[in-house]
Amino acid sequence: MTTTPLLTPAAAADRTGVSLDTLRYYEREGLIGPIQRSLGGRREYTEDDVFWIGLITCFREAGLGIADLRSFVAILRADHSAQDRVTFLRERRAALEQRAAALSRAIAVLDDKIAYYS
Repeated sequence: MTTTPLLTPAAAADRTGVSLDTLRYYEREGLIGPIQRSLGGRREYTEDDVFWIGLITCFREAGLGIADLRSFVAILRADHSAQDRVTFLRERRAALEQRAAALSRAIAVLDDKIAYYS
């Protein structure tokens, strides 16, 4: 039987591109984990943990706040329907589209100012 090697906190941070403090924060907020511990009490990350960290990081980069992330993680971990998950994601997507449109308008204004002052 082949087992997947466990990752140290430093290796998990390196693989996911987040800091050790961020890993601990995600765990404390209930966004990942529970993270298993070695006999000596050190955190040991699995491939599943790395997946969750990547998912949470992606959503954070997309602008979702911690409260939204807690809600989504709760939906994923509980016995919610696929439709509940889709509804949550569609709502967040719509909000991101609105934000992208606002950013696009702001960029256009900045481009106009750059052209004016150039």
